[in-house]
Amino acid sequence: MSEALSHEHAGSNVTAVVDDGYNYKVVRQFTVMTVVWGIVGMGVGVYIAALMIWPQLSLDLPWLSFGRLRPLHTNAVIFAFGGSALFASSLFVVQRTCQARLISDGLASTVFWGWMLVIVAAAVSLPLGINSSKEYAELEWPIDILITIVWVLYAILYFGTIMKRKVEHIYVANWFFGAFIVTVAVLHIVNSLAIPVSMGKSYSIYSGAVDAMVQWWYGHNAVGFFLTAGFLGMMYYFVPKQAERPVYSYRLSIVHFWALVAVYIWAGPHHLHYTALPDWAQSLGMVMSLILLAPSWGGMINGMMTLSGAWYKLRTDPILRFLIVSLSFYGMSTFEGPMMSIKTVNALSHYTDWTIGHVHSGALGWVAMISIGTMYYLVPVLFGRKQMYSIAWINWHFWMSTIGTVLYIASMWVNGIVQGLMWRAYNADGTLTYSFVESVQASYPGYLVRLIGGGIFFSGMLLMAWNMYKTIRTEQVRDVMKVEPMNSSDQAQMQGATA
Repeated sequence: MSEALSHEHAGSNVTAVVDDGYNYKVVRQFTVMTVVWGIVGMGVGVYIAALMIWPQLSLDLPWLSFGRLRPLHTNAVIFAFGGSALFASSLFVVQRTCQARLISDGLASTVFWGWMLVIVAAAVSLPLGINSSKEYAELEWPIDILITIVWVLYAILYFGTIMKRKVEHIYVANWFFGAFIVTVAVLHIVNSLAIPVSMGKSYSIYSGAVDAMVQWWYGHNAVGFFLTAGFLGMMYYFVPKQAERPVYSYRLSIVHFWALVAVYIWAGPHHLHYTALPDWAQSLGMVMSLILLAPSWGGMINGMMTLSGAWYKLRTDPILRFLIVSLSFYGMSTFEGPMMSIKTVNALSHYTDWTIGHVHSGALGWVAMISIGTMYYLVPVLFGRKQMYSIAWINWHFWMSTIGTVLYIASMWVNGIVQGLMWRAYNADGTLTYSFVESVQASYPGYLVRLIGGGIFFSGMLLMAWNMYKTIRTEQVRDVMKVEPMNSSDQAQMQGATA
């Protein structure tokens, strides 16, 4: 199919939008909002990190307290930033690899605005203290219903497009996106079942240990499918595209998919070691977490080895650097998670800042960095540009992200080990050697380093936003002859993979 560039004049600037028969409007919308919500979510994160050092920053206002802003931070980063990145990438990839336009432009628009409404509702309700108290599922029942409706429409849009595909093969990235969509729907509905008592308050239908078990079945698999499977779908498309190499092993990608889906769903109980949960369930979660290391590293190795014969590109391509270093953090965090699930290790790490470090090695190092690399790939394609406005700024952003992440997670590792050792230190008479307040005081240097690391990462997002704005507003227009046909390199990804 031939491609054309439509030009929309805005003053002296030209916005060139690629029109190759696909619906890129919704992808552009989600791409821009990925960066916007990334700045919002990470900005709140930097603020609450500062609150851990200077509590007076809250001005004694309840809606600026850590307890209310922490769920706002997690929801904004996971569902607004990460969710927008997943919507953008999945709706781009499904069209390119299926060689089919989205089944409905109206449905696509409804999904976008519906998801934005969910995010705004969360941003208003959480600081007001309207909170279900469920980890990563704090939103109250009216918003939960809205999420369900939007998600079902998203599933119809995505799978409907796959059903009208013009090629027989379903590329592996779509398997991961599909698993993410289906599993998150089931997790959300089951964990959110509640009895409303008012518009802003409901009570879970579960109680006690059962509620905890359902919550961490949801919580860990929100990590497993929203923050892992979805972003692996992103990896399986954009790493080969940016590297201009076929995926290293297509067979390994299929094995990786089925192993990950089969094992991940069982790992949740490792969040509940040394609690009222039955011991057999805790042990099952630990064993499944250890087994999970194999499929996790299978995906990481497959992505890394896709660069075979093209490693030299890392010297000059900061976008590829984002994608590959994110895989390094993925490998590290998926080794650390199973290790922390071992009961004897968990006895030291549980409830400490080590867990916070582990979460952010995945959230910043894996999820954020692969999303950033993907957005840098998408913006020129979606807006008809030759490349991003400044490659040097992308390079700066890469180093800011990497250094910020390392400072963050290293400080939390140190804090966590210090806290764990102080909490389990006993005197000869059996009394505690240290009070809890003393462990908090010992954590202050780590909190300061975390704030610095988070601030550096956040500053990189501001640089990205400016780079994106300049790219969109600049007059550099992509050469029509260089815009790839809709079935060229996408089709090449599905072929020639080393088994």
